[in-house]
Amino acid sequence: MEDPEAFLESLQKKRVVLDEIHRLGNPSELLKIAADHFKDVRVLATGSSTLAATHKFKDSLAGRKTEIWLTPAISEDLRPLGVKSLERRLQRGGLPPFLLADTFPEREFQEWLDAYWAKDIQELFRVERRQSFLKFTELVLASSGGIFEATRFARPCEVSRTTISNYLSVLEATSVAHVVRPFSTSKTAEIISAPKVYGFDTGFISHVRGWDTPRREDLGTLWEHYVLNEIHGRMQTRDVRYWRDKQGHEIDFVLARRGKPPIAIECKWSADHFDPLALALFGKRYPKATAFVVAHDIDRAYRRKVGELDVELLSLAQLVRRLTRLS
Repeated sequence: MEDPEAFLESLQKKRVVLDEIHRLGNPSELLKIAADHFKDVRVLATGSSTLAATHKFKDSLAGRKTEIWLTPAISEDLRPLGVKSLERRLQRGGLPPFLLADTFPEREFQEWLDAYWAKDIQELFRVERRQSFLKFTELVLASSGGIFEATRFARPCEVSRTTISNYLSVLEATSVAHVVRPFSTSKTAEIISAPKVYGFDTGFISHVRGWDTPRREDLGTLWEHYVLNEIHGRMQTRDVRYWRDKQGHEIDFVLARRGKPPIAIECKWSADHFDPLALALFGKRYPKATAFVVAHDIDRAYRRKVGELDVELLSLAQLVRRLTRLS
């Protein structure tokens, strides 16, 4: 593939899969030549990291490509994989080898983290302190879903606050962490700057937290992560926010829509444990918002009046259908 034109001309079949394409010296050149001069050749190019994160991509390929973000397994993937237990998916995570393993693959999780450092971080970014970076990665997974404060990580990782911010940018660029920023239109009453950070996969969160058999409260945390993964995978969007007022009332996820009212999403493992207070307060500020409560134990959707809002309680599959219609 050092000679892109000769390589493309030599193809007997007009479809080719190039795995981890960022390992090529100039990957964008090959893809650009294929798009411009070999229009009958279909190329599926995959990478283990965000391809735009590598300096090797000298061309954005605008208008020449369609991007698909492959998240850990979404609910639609479970039946083809033969996974019948939602609890198994939450504990093992969504990477197929780990999800399908006979026993909890604890050693494999650590090997994945070591390979992530060796293949992704060393090749794509100028990160020098291996132990500090991996310590930070594990701490982010351990505190996943919480509000992020860089100074809290600096001391245990033995680096500066600025370095911690750089580390987080790397995790976000490689989709190992998702930064969920606050939704706000009122600086005086709402949190406007403190982001929340979520680990990319529930299996790694279970691993670093030592959850061999998650408790009920643990399942609630993992369910929230699973719902976020479903939104990412099905909606193909990273622009997910959260809402919190200065009294600490919080909505798990908010989808902001340009020129339209926001969509508020509360995640509950069981619908019986839904506390309407946060949605009621959110509704006072955004009375035209669309509001959902998504729980694993709902079969048939139903509605409930909460303050100013008409809230729909529904399953994850039903939520995805609603969001698709609203997008």
